[in-house]
Amino acid sequence: MSMSDRPILIKKVKKVQGGGHHGGAWKVAYADFVTAMMAFFLLMWLINTTDPEQKRGIAEYFAPASVSATTSGSGGILGGTALGEDGSKSSGSMSITELAPEAPADAPEEAGQSQNLAAASEEALRDEIARREAADFTSAAESLRQAMQSMPELAELSKHLIIDQTPEGLRIQLVDQEGRSMFDQNSGRPNARAQLLLRAVARVVNRLPNRISITGHTSAQPGSNRASGPNDWALSAERANQSRLVLQGAGVDPDRIYSVAGKAGSDPLYPDDPTLAGNRRIAIVLLREAPVLPTDTSF
Repeated sequence: MSMSDRPILIKKVKKVQGGGHHGGAWKVAYADFVTAMMAFFLLMWLINTTDPEQKRGIAEYFAPASVSATTSGSGGILGGTALGEDGSKSSGSMSITELAPEAPADAPEEAGQSQNLAAASEEALRDEIARREAADFTSAAESLRQAMQSMPELAELSKHLIIDQTPEGLRIQLVDQEGRSMFDQNSGRPNARAQLLLRAVARVVNRLPNRISITGHTSAQPGSNRASGPNDWALSAERANQSRLVLQGAGVDPDRIYSVAGKAGSDPLYPDDPTLAGNRRIAIVLLREAPVLPTDTSF
C-alpha cells in the first residue's frame, strides 16, 4: 500500500480544567456556606439574649427614614427648577412668598371648645385622683382592721376604734368606752391602751403620704347645762397634742402634721346624749389632697 492510500487518523484530546473532581472549587463554596450558617446561628443567639427594649432599639435603628412623597416639581429630579431655552438647567433660584393663614370664621367657637376640653380634662383628673385616694383609704382601713384582729393585744381594744371616710378624708377615732378611758381623768397624757392603739395607727398612716389633722374631744358633764367645761378646751387640745407626740415617736413624719386642735364638747359623736363616754375621743384624719392643676396663663 502506498503512502497516499493510508487513512488519515485525527486524535482529539479533551483537556480537563482544575483536575476534575480533584479540584478545590467546591471547598470555597462549602466554606462560604459554613460561614453563612455560623453568622446565622450567631444572629439567632444574639436575638434570643436581647430584651424587648433592645430589640425595639435595633428595629428603630434599621428602620428606613420616613420620606413624604410629593407630586410637586420640587420633589422631582430638577428640584423645582426649569430648563431654559438653551436646554441647560436654570440657576435654581426660586421666589417663595409665605401667606399668613386666614383666620377661620368659627375661631371663637373653636376657642370655646378648647376651654371646654380643658375643663373636662381637669374634671377627669380630679375624679381619677379622688378614685385612687378612696381606694387607698379603703385599703388602709382594711389593713388596720386586720391588724386589730390578728394581734391579741389589740383585739380587745377594737371596740375603741371607729374608722370611716368623711368629706375631709379617712377618719380614725379612738373613743372611750364606759369604764375604759383612753386618758386618765383630767389628764392629757394617753394611757397604755391609747398608746398601743396610736402606734398601730401610725403603722398604717405611714403607708400613705397624706397630711394629718388631730383633734381632741371631751364629753359634757352629767347634770351640766353646758357642753364644755371651762377646762375642756385646754384639756382636749393637750390630749390631741400628746397623741401627736406618740404618732411622731412611732415614725410619723412631723412635716405631715397639718393641724392639732381641741374642740372640747362642741362636736359630740353622739349629739343626742353629749354625756356618753364615746364622745371623749381623739380623731385622726388623713386629709384628702387636692390635685395640683396647671394655672391659667391666658391673658
